[in-house]
Amino acid sequence: MKRIFEVVGFLLTLWGVGGLVHEWFDWFKLWQFVDRLGWFEGYEVYANIVLAVAGIALMIASERVGRSTGPGVSSGTGTEARSPGVVTRKSPGGDGSP
Repeated sequence: MKRIFEVVGFLLTLWGVGGLVHEWFDWFKLWQFVDRLGWFEGYEVYANIVLAVAGIALMIASERVGRSTGPGVSSGTGTEARSPGVVTRKSPGGDGSP
């Protein structure tokens, strides 16, 4: 699932940036995605910015999904399901030590 999010996020970012470059410099005609839809007539720049930002957000989200469901992390309900960043501390003297 992580790989799918990464690929889709990369494609969205690529289409958004390619569309912006096409709008500003008239390059990358094959990469324009928003112009082919026709719904965004007059708002192509804004739609390409949203597309690029959504792609970046999806790639960031894929990194977070990859961390939480990586190897070694169980989906059970015991201590193995805790996040690696959580630190549990025992109270002093709770185990018989001073």
